Amino acid sequence: MFNKLKYLLILFSCLATRGAFAQFPNSQQQQQNQLFRGDTVTRRPTKTLTDSQMLDSLRKKEENKHDTVVFTAKFIKVTNERLLADSTQVLPIDTGIVNFENYSPLYQPRHPTIGLGSLGLPSRSLLFEPVKKVGFDVGMHFLDAYMLYPQDIQYYRARVPYTNLQLYTGGRKEQVFKAVVSENINPQLNIGANFNIIGSQGFYNRQNVSDLNADIFSWYESKGKRYNLLTNIFFNNLKNPESGGILNDTIFKKGSFDQFNEPVRLTNSKYQITNNGFYLKQFYYIGRIDSALNGGANASILPTQRVSHTFMYNKQTYVFNQAGSDTYRVFPDYYFNSVNSRDSLFLQDIHNEFTYSFYLRPKSVSFVKNELKLDLGLVHDLYNYKQYVSDSVLTAFGKVSEETQKQSATFQNITLKAKLGYKFSNRVLLDADFQQVAQGRNFGDYLYDAKLTLAGGNKVGKIILGGYAQNNAPTLVQQSWISNHYIFHTDLKNQKIVNLSFNYINDPLQLDLKAEYFLISDYIYFKSQPGGNDATPSQITAPINMLKISVGKNLVWRRFHFDNYVVYQKTDYQSTIRTPEVYLYSNLYYGKRMFDAIDVVAGVSVRYNTPYVAPSYAIGIGQFYNGADVTYNSYPYANVYLKATLQRTNLFIQYDYANQGLQSNGFYTVVRYPMQDRLLKIGISWTFYD
Repeated sequence: MFNKLKYLLILFSCLATRGAFAQFPNSQQQQQNQLFRGDTVTRRPTKTLTDSQMLDSLRKKEENKHDTVVFTAKFIKVTNERLLADSTQVLPIDTGIVNFENYSPLYQPRHPTIGLGSLGLPSRSLLFEPVKKVGFDVGMHFLDAYMLYPQDIQYYRARVPYTNLQLYTGGRKEQVFKAVVSENINPQLNIGANFNIIGSQGFYNRQNVSDLNADIFSWYESKGKRYNLLTNIFFNNLKNPESGGILNDTIFKKGSFDQFNEPVRLTNSKYQITNNGFYLKQFYYIGRIDSALNGGANASILPTQRVSHTFMYNKQTYVFNQAGSDTYRVFPDYYFNSVNSRDSLFLQDIHNEFTYSFYLRPKSVSFVKNELKLDLGLVHDLYNYKQYVSDSVLTAFGKVSEETQKQSATFQNITLKAKLGYKFSNRVLLDADFQQVAQGRNFGDYLYDAKLTLAGGNKVGKIILGGYAQNNAPTLVQQSWISNHYIFHTDLKNQKIVNLSFNYINDPLQLDLKAEYFLISDYIYFKSQPGGNDATPSQITAPINMLKISVGKNLVWRRFHFDNYVVYQKTDYQSTIRTPEVYLYSNLYYGKRMFDAIDVVAGVSVRYNTPYVAPSYAIGIGQFYNGADVTYNSYPYANVYLKATLQRTNLFIQYDYANQGLQSNGFYTVVRYPMQDRLLKIGISWTFYD
């Protein structure tokens, strides 16, 4: 006990001694003070200050304690691969709250989706939106909305460390977290990382999802601005339970019910998809380098010649597991194992792309005319895939389940690319894009795309005339597929699409009008026998015509805003292309700035689409197919929200599906899968610049 008291006494003595000596400046402090005061200490008597002068001196001393530089968003610039396609462009980061409440990829106003009930579950577009892509495709896109691809990554030019944290939550039913950090190691090199998580329990039994996206990225630009290097390592791990839908197809016709205890058709099935890889893109400018906007903060570096190389190693896995017997006949049949399924596909892609670009423009870039851009590219893809199935094998110890390889292939595709751009003046611009698979498994695939832009000034607006022709071979799942419940070996023709479009945009009027015509030949889709669930690839050889008209119009009266977007689709094969004829989105809101510091917006948004024959969902292959002819009633879907921004923080509180119970107790978009209930959501975004 005495030893402990002794140590405590020594400690207190040291602290007291330190405090006593702290009353006297050390010799180094004295020298610094001498330097600061100059010779006034020894040569001049101290001047007596008045009370007012003493107050000013104290105020100045207090203010000098703080850094006078306040870091804001202007210190951070952002770009992406698209902006770097033909010049070096950087833009200010977006710190506003426009569309902030629509954080979910499922509920984007101009790209609505249908799905299996909640965020993280399989989905597809509600409207007819064909993907403009050529080459090999597995065909499993039911979780694409939650994927992070290397072409989507943003790169930063940060004069100060930049961090953005986002959290969106509706309790355990829906939780999303996103984080991005970025910092310039030096003026030429920026590094950063993205980290995204979706962890939601959902609204019904077996809707608990776990999605993870992450990447580490860097952007290097040489001092002379001739060389740029983009690199990233990306990770995707998506875990999706498969329920088969609830048993009660008339759930909304009765009174109260317990969603989490509603029985489902499958109790032990799940899909897991991983998509990981390394991506590198580098380009070098040759010859004269021009700079738009006279080298200002948002200047674009415009090369006269450029060579570029892109390398990507991508590894994808698709694994479906199902344990237990199929009591409710969710699957059409089984081929290898009657109780347990483990179907897996492993795909590797080594991608190399070489491009040479030539730009011909006058020396003055303030008013560009007769500017020519030409890109010539060669793309080589080396693919290898293997497909496995858990098979029942007879051994000396009886039947056992063993994973066996059912098919594999190694092949390549060589694609030729060319882009042409000609600017007659600042008001007339022609762009053309050509892609052709010249050799390999997908020989004959092509995409020819062109558009002509006619601008008539800010008040008149601009017109964009476009068109493209596309030819695609069937995907792997449509052509050759072996799994426990589905086996396809088809001889389908290439699907062909011809599109013509007219787009009128007037920014002062806040008007966007677009009319599109599609001519589809040899359309490929999945269908089943009448009333069945045996989804199989099918093809319509007769041409399909589709007209699609979309109008966006925003109205403003004082502080009130009324944003509208409506789409009309009409096809002569409405029962095959199962989409609604009309889709409408309207957003009425009131915005005001309070206390010269807080921007507040309160509003209500409504989505609506006309009734359509709903598709079904094929578990195990992730395909939305034309199954039973079921048409659900359609009612508006309303959200009420309040959002605000305060300095570096944006936040909102939103009540999703606020009108539930007024006209209907719930709704469907896919057969047997009820959509979400009303839900109170909160979202917040923090930004840090230090």
